Amino acid sequence: MLYNALNPAPAPLMAGDINQIVAQAMASATPPAPFSAQVYRVIQPSLVLIEVKTTDKNGNPGRGLGTGVIVNEQGAILTSLHVVSRATEIALTFADGTESGAIVAVRQPENDIAVLVSDNLPRVFAPAVLGNPDAIRIGDEVVAVGHPLGLYGSLSAGVVSGLDRAFRPSGDGPRLSGLIQFDAAVNPGNSGGPLLNRRGEVIGIVAGLVNPTEQEVFIGIGFAVPIDVAGGAAGAPPY
Repeated sequence: MLYNALNPAPAPLMAGDINQIVAQAMASATPPAPFSAQVYRVIQPSLVLIEVKTTDKNGNPGRGLGTGVIVNEQGAILTSLHVVSRATEIALTFADGTESGAIVAVRQPENDIAVLVSDNLPRVFAPAVLGNPDAIRIGDEVVAVGHPLGLYGSLSAGVVSGLDRAFRPSGDGPRLSGLIQFDAAVNPGNSGGPLLNRRGEVIGIVAGLVNPTEQEVFIGIGFAVPIDVAGGAAGAPPY
């Protein structure tokens, strides 16, 4: 009797208590978000939409589309040179909706890389974190983010398919070497956008895609300039 008085039996569980315990157990067992979802949240504030007005060799007007990524605290924007090489006017749209003109501050034809300087940076922006492309291996998971066919902020996921590849983006452009080959889907509008590792670090700048039919659609082979090469144009230190 004394023991029972000092150590009362626990109150019986009600149906509501059981439901709460089960809900808590299920919530704790919920798997984390896929790595690609986390990577997108990391890189999205650093993305830039690039729209250009162009003229061809015969003086005919045209338009182009590409992607850029902010890579330092000064707001320097890395992209592919072929996105802006024939531009007569460059218009940027940042992740927060800020719009601005821009100029090409640095050109690296040998790497198909350009650095853009914006006329009007957002009040708050987030430079991307640059990774180490020397640390990647064939089979590593990667994500490409850009604006393919004008579809803003699109993500595609894949793996590293090859390293130290060579590729000529256009018939009259220089032959690029030392490229990362990957199979995440890219299409026109992705050029200049970031290729990212699982941690959301930029390991390359998308240079182009290969299609033996000469149609501008993706068939499974994309190339990126390693960020240690591309980032050097914006003053990033080599690894």
